[in-house]
Amino acid sequence: MADQVSFPHGQAFLAAISERWNYQILREVFFGVCRFGELKRALGISATMLTSRLGGLVELGLLEKRAYRPDKPWYEYRLTAAARELVVPAIVSVTRWAESQASGLALDARPLLHTTCGEETEPYLACSSCHRPIEAAALKPLATGKAD
Repeated sequence: MADQVSFPHGQAFLAAISERWNYQILREVFFGVCRFGELKRALGISATMLTSRLGGLVELGLLEKRAYRPDKPWYEYRLTAAARELVVPAIVSVTRWAESQASGLALDARPLLHTTCGEETEPYLACSSCHRPIEAAALKPLATGKAD
């Protein structure tokens, strides 16, 4: 199932990543925390819960599991291409929003590298026509012409 997400609708995707541990696991894997023990320590999650959530994310096609020790059954987890396409924008947006809203906490934003140009970046949503940043108040759905 490697690069194919197994659910066709956004609602199922949101249900999967909005589960507390799933979102946190996907976020940590994106930021480079990929091994079971590292994830367990970073998240403060029980081994049983982590095993269950990792298995579910692999089954959904969001993570792939790779052995990193030939002599022991130790694994690391990576985002699949499909997950990178779907999950990364959501993780970056939610993480940046949370960092900006953390009142009273000194949170440093995790740096992001745009691998195409090699520069540190702060991604944003832009219009495909005029290429200017899109703010929430300036975005609205168009009528589709379909009867409800």
